[in-house]
This record gives sequence, C-alpha cells and structure tokens, in this order.
Amino acid sequence: MAENKNRNIFEALVNLNENKVISLVTQSVRENKSFDEIMSQLQDALTEIGNRYEKEEYYVPDLIYSGAIMKKAVELLSPLKKDEDKGNKGKVIMGTVYGDVHDIGKDLVVMLLSNAGFEVVDLGTSVEPKKFVEAINENNAKVIGMSCLLTISFGAIANTVKAIEEGGIRNNVSIMVGGAPVSTLVAEKTGCDFYGKDAFAAVKFATDVYAK
Repeated sequence: MAENKNRNIFEALVNLNENKVISLVTQSVRENKSFDEIMSQLQDALTEIGNRYEKEEYYVPDLIYSGAIMKKAVELLSPLKKDEDKGNKGKVIMGTVYGDVHDIGKDLVVMLLSNAGFEVVDLGTSVEPKKFVEAINENNAKVIGMSCLLTISFGAIANTVKAIEEGGIRNNVSIMVGGAPVSTLVAEKTGCDFYGKDAFAAVKFATDVYAK
C-alpha cells in the first residue's frame, strides 16, 4: 500500500498537481513513512519532468512550478529527516555573475540542488568575482555555479574564472555555468568546466563531482 501511495506522489508531481502532492505527502508524514522512500519518488518525478522538458512537452514555467511544489513538499518532510542528514552531499556556491540581476534560473538550480541533498551557498545576483573566491575559501566547496542571462556579462564569467585562478584555488573547484544565451562554446572560451543546459544538468554535474 505504501509503495502505491508513494507512486501516487510521483504521478501527482509529474502532473503538476500541487494540492494532491501536498495532501499525499502530509498523509505520509502523519503515518511516519520513510523519508528516503518519499524523497525518492519526488526526485524521480523531477527527473521525469526534466525529460519532458527535453522533449518540449514541458516548458520553463513548468520547471519553476514543479520546483516550487517540490520545495513545499520537502518542507513538509522535515519531521522525518534527521538534522545531520541535511546537505550531506557537499557544498555548492551559486550566483548570477556581475552585471546581471536575473535570478529565476539561478533560484531554480539552487532549489533543485538543495532538494537533492546539497548545501547551497546562494550569493545572489550581480556577484563580483572576488565574492565567488571568498565563498569558495570560506566554505571549502568543490563546485561553483554561475548563472548568466545577458550576453554582455560573458566577460564577467571569464573574470570570475580568472579571479579563482589568481586566488590559487582553480584546481580545487569545478565550475559550471548556465543561462539562456550560454553554450558549451561560451563555457569553454571563458574557462569553465561545464555548461549546464538546464537545472537538472547542474544537479547531475555537482553529483558527479562529489562522487569522484
């Protein structure tokens, strides 16, 4: 019965049925169901939503809405989760590059990373290169993610990578970058390690880095 109920959670999130997701998760928490079981279904649902996005069956607003539903569901799960389990996959520094104040894409990545078990340090928007360097040093993070929605801010990506190199910590960190105008070529030209075409790719990259 529990397995069917958790499968219903998966289906409800895939169908973007917020009320049903909240109702099913709330009931599961009351019945003290396994956190891992429920979380697995929620994460599987986000993966399926990502697949549908790839097929152009879902669009950016759907990704944002699914992330918002996921955030509410995870908050409801807190009674089932031990404090020491939070952020146990590693730390990720996130920020929108200097000169760019867009935050929708960044916020979605932050949300998915957090829900996937990472401790995320969100630096906000228009982040100066030195702030990324300071955050890496202060948090001993192995991954940083830069968001960029303006082509005129491509230089800020390169400047951030340069600042990390000059700080002597380039070999200690893996750098990912994403945003509508960004591409694999832009990532390569600016010195980044990875181009994340969407939030799900960013989560996979961070997971792979910390799995090494």
